[in-house]
Amino acid sequence: MHPRTMQTLGILMIGASVFLEMAFLGFLAIQRVRAELTPGGFALGAFLIFLVFSPLLIAGIYLWRRGGVEAREAEVAEKQRQLLGMIQARGKVALSDIALELRASRDQVRAWIYDLVHMGLFSGYINWSEGLLYSAEAAALRDAGKCPNCGGALELAGKGVIRCPYCGAEIFLAR
Repeated sequence: MHPRTMQTLGILMIGASVFLEMAFLGFLAIQRVRAELTPGGFALGAFLIFLVFSPLLIAGIYLWRRGGVEAREAEVAEKQRQLLGMIQARGKVALSDIALELRASRDQVRAWIYDLVHMGLFSGYINWSEGLLYSAEAAALRDAGKCPNCGGALELAGKGVIRCPYCGAEIFLAR
């Protein structure tokens, strides 16, 4: 189910639950005022109303919250898809351009890049000082053993990441 549909359905369920609970409680209150219902009957009726409609309320709250979480996750996935498309289409992209086009901070862009690297979807390198992201073939970078930016020797910086100790460029290798 689409996240926005989940949220809408959750809100409708919450609204229906609250409306029905209030309607039945109003009916009980009217019967109590007319003295056609004892205080114990009123309390028992209110308890039963809550018991019957609480699952609807709980399910509505769950769908509403879960839809919100999934909508945020889908938004991040879409931004990562756009980022990957930009890199693959252009080959060389400025981080500032990425941040502007995706309406994101530099830190968000950095996190998305590392996520793509860890998922094995992106290989290339980035020069943080110049703010440029390059798409490159992992095999060529791995075989060369030299930084594509300055020609310096490369060293392993983490899972799927090689860092140049001379210029600070980071090379991302897809699995």
